[in-house]
Amino acid sequence: MADAMLNETSLSYAESFPPEDDVITAARDRARELGCVPIGPAGGATLRVLAAATGARAVVEVGTGAGVSGLCLLGGMASDGVLTTVDIEGEHQRAAKEAFGEAGIATTRYRLINGSAAEVLPRLRENAYDLVFVDADKTAYGVYFEQALRLLRPGGVMAFDNALWHDRVADPTQRDADTTTLRELCKTVRDDNRLIAALLPVSDGLLVAAKR
Repeated sequence: MADAMLNETSLSYAESFPPEDDVITAARDRARELGCVPIGPAGGATLRVLAAATGARAVVEVGTGAGVSGLCLLGGMASDGVLTTVDIEGEHQRAAKEAFGEAGIATTRYRLINGSAAEVLPRLRENAYDLVFVDADKTAYGVYFEQALRLLRPGGVMAFDNALWHDRVADPTQRDADTTTLRELCKTVRDDNRLIAALLPVSDGLLVAAKR
């Protein structure tokens, strides 16, 4: 029991470790008002590190939300990098644009595409992106995975939020559609010899993989 309590305390400490500025706090508030759940602080910090580590200049985001993850990605990207972010909800993208403006991010550094990611992603250029981040409809993660693999350059990184899905993925008795899709995605990514993968216990779980 003591070990379990220590683990929970450590995870909570890690989640509160990255500082977040007023712009991200405001974006989180808008997300709550809109009913969309953004990536947690530790997951967001991980995205920033991944963007910085890959020297990302071209990033695709599936699921704009209210701009929280976009702010994290842009914060780690190269100064001339461009974020292409796709969301079917126009209201969410308007909130993200407001957040980017508050952060002083030039409009030339992001491209907001309103539409279905399943239709938009196939139109983007193959092997042209440094990082693909997905936080959208969980049952479509398999489709987004195939597109991420196509879009990434060798050495590029894909990341999927909610990979632990509120502790449900690790529980074999949980078999709802979202949980099953996420569990299968984790296995697919882990077993694909084109990828080097890790499942990180940050926020609600972040599945990351580098393309060989």
